[in-house]
Amino acid sequence: MILAKGPVRSREKRTCEEPDFSDMVILLVSPEISLVDEPVKIQASGLPPEKVITLRAWLKDEKGQIFHSRAFYKTDMEGEGPFPGVIDMFGGVGGLIEFRSSLLASRGFASLALAYFAYDDLPGYLGEMDLKYFEEAAQFLCAHPKVSSDGIGVVAICKGAEIALAMASYLPQVAATVCINGTNAVNGNSLIYGDLALSGIPYKAERFLITDFGSLSLLNFLDDPGKPEHQDSILPLEKARGPILFLVGDKDENYNSLFFAREANARAVKYGKKDVYLRCYPGAGHLLEPPGSPFCSASQSTFFPLPLTWGGELVAHCRAQETSWKELQEFLRKNVRCSRRNKL
Repeated sequence: MILAKGPVRSREKRTCEEPDFSDMVILLVSPEISLVDEPVKIQASGLPPEKVITLRAWLKDEKGQIFHSRAFYKTDMEGEGPFPGVIDMFGGVGGLIEFRSSLLASRGFASLALAYFAYDDLPGYLGEMDLKYFEEAAQFLCAHPKVSSDGIGVVAICKGAEIALAMASYLPQVAATVCINGTNAVNGNSLIYGDLALSGIPYKAERFLITDFGSLSLLNFLDDPGKPEHQDSILPLEKARGPILFLVGDKDENYNSLFFAREANARAVKYGKKDVYLRCYPGAGHLLEPPGSPFCSASQSTFFPLPLTWGGELVAHCRAQETSWKELQEFLRKNVRCSRRNKL
């Protein structure tokens, strides 16, 4: 966006006030020298999107008097790109869910909502998971002319978070990963990738619980990955190229997600990976979604005879959604790089 400001005087000095990124900002002024009755166009680049900035101008005339002006602007979206690429996935409900991906796109990310079963010509049920499918999605996004080729981010919840962690562990295209209420190991469905094969930890169907409200709790459905017989199913997150952020609710009644995130963090410490982060939100349930999403403690699923219990406390969960959404975006902006600067 070109900003027209004027009239201004020929000996004017111009700066852009923003201490966090002013060393990256470039101001282009046309014409560079002008008289008081001529308009001046100013273009600023190197600014993050949707940021309020202050432009100041001042000069000292021949009598030593200082003239100054100040204007406030909000930067656009990134314009022509390239944009930071993000793959967005949901969990065991299957199908194509796009609302979070759409919001990420509105915030300046080139976001790909990726279905992996129960959609179009994909299998109706989730069976063996071939990481090659997800690698092709990452390659497709990286190769897009509007996407930065330096690497992509992955955001996923539930079963999708398990796949996201596998992608981070094995795919070089993944620069940053956000796992929302997921696990640290392959569960149920086996994972293959070329010659690699990881058996899924068997589900414990006998641990299903029916709540007083008649919904189904899967909280103890997944076995402890720390058992000796399950060690080969644990995902080697220490191999991940980039940082990993675990976002979990401590009132998740679908997964024991806090336990799994702590196990993942402990493995990172053990192997010396220092860029694994855990954020736990007190009172939050399983469905940590963008702000404005309605609080849902239980809902019907196509693949179960009873509604599934998601957990969470109304006020605490809604607050967690506001906080986690901001932290998710900040994490992606910091760790999924763009090669071109943004413009005002």
